[in-house]
Amino acid sequence: MIAPDWFREDRLPHIYCTGCGNGTVINCTLGAVEEMGWKREETVFVSGIGCSSRAPGYILTDSLHTTHGRALAFATGVKMARPDLNVVVFTGDGDLAAIGGNHFIHACRRNVDMTVVCMNNHIYGMTGGQGSPTTPPGAISTTTPYGASEPAFDLAELAVAAGANYVARWTSYHVKELTKAVAAGMQTPGLAFIEVRTQCPTNYGRHNKLRRVSDMIEHLRSHAMLVEKRDRLVQEGKPVPDDIFTVGELVRRNRPAMGVKS
Repeated sequence: MIAPDWFREDRLPHIYCTGCGNGTVINCTLGAVEEMGWKREETVFVSGIGCSSRAPGYILTDSLHTTHGRALAFATGVKMARPDLNVVVFTGDGDLAAIGGNHFIHACRRNVDMTVVCMNNHIYGMTGGQGSPTTPPGAISTTTPYGASEPAFDLAELAVAAGANYVARWTSYHVKELTKAVAAGMQTPGLAFIEVRTQCPTNYGRHNKLRRVSDMIEHLRSHAMLVEKRDRLVQEGKPVPDDIFTVGELVRRNRPAMGVKS
């Protein structure tokens, strides 16, 4: 553990499956919190429902484990009532982008001063492995047994378009870069959104020829491309592979923000 003083050891054993990447994301986030020098009594973690949303239960601060898709609405209420608090939201791709999609768009539009960490494993991991808004086309899930036919949401680009002040995307492989990105988001007034592509070997990997945890992590590593490299390829008129996704900092700006402590 990077930040053992923030971890509830009495909650062990945890609920996560062997090889789940969510523990890595929690660890990186707590490393960023420690880097910021935040105090436990000044920090609140908020989540909705899902594997990722169980994360605040393992952290030694006040936390809200709320209803499905409503984490950002609750977090907005916390920040409006207590702008002096540091508010961090843990969410997943289903929680954030499906039932919580409208809250996501408007929290970014309002630019509420909070840090949102989305553990995107491309699946509804907790409730049976159904396809989510980020399930890649062709991927197998319990609700797409012949392969997903719908295009997937690009959550980071959606956050940029909706108005978030800070947006970055990394993976559970890029632990140092992810920790730095979360810390950068915490330092930026307004809404910071950090998407983390992470592995779910139980409900995604075993259906998509990625049974071993190492296979999933290698897939994340090999299909990630720095946004600067993608932009360079586009400028040079060279093709960008269809199966890659960009990682890095997508935007850092200074739009007016709500709930910034004075």
